[in-house]
Amino acid sequence: MEFRYVRAGIVLGGLVALVVTGCATGQKSTMGPAEAVAERQRLMKNVGANWADIQAKVKAGNPEAVAPNAEAISLHAQRIPGLFPEGSLTDKSKAKPEIWQKWPEFQAAAKNLQNRAGTVRDQAVAKDAAAVTTTVGTFGRDACGACHTPFRVPPPQQQPAAPRT
Repeated sequence: MEFRYVRAGIVLGGLVALVVTGCATGQKSTMGPAEAVAERQRLMKNVGANWADIQAKVKAGNPEAVAPNAEAISLHAQRIPGLFPEGSLTDKSKAKPEIWQKWPEFQAAAKNLQNRAGTVRDQAVAKDAAAVTTTVGTFGRDACGACHTPFRVPPPQQQPAAPRT
């Protein structure tokens, strides 16, 4: 039971740190490409950590406990478009040029993530375990994938190990 509170504290602490960082850095349009890439990678790692925590809680049979994680993802999603100033492609970036070519669609994908995370949060707050579980089951494809598929370079495929002779 105590571990759950520690975990929630870590997640909320990370969220507060990102909000403070966002406020302290001012307008994102003044960031250089390397700074924008580093900031969005930090944000996306936090989104990924919250998503992993949501999945773990659902798998453990505690879907009502995902509200803080879903809220964090929803808040992060609001910041996504601001972390992609035009020209912010570096060798460390996984962003595709299609982001800027299809900017309205990119913004819609970020809004979709925000809305879907908000739905999970609301379901968890309402203690609707079945709805949380159902929504989480399609979240990766419908929320994360809606942006990653068209706008992110896929990770390299790992080659199977060669058989030993």
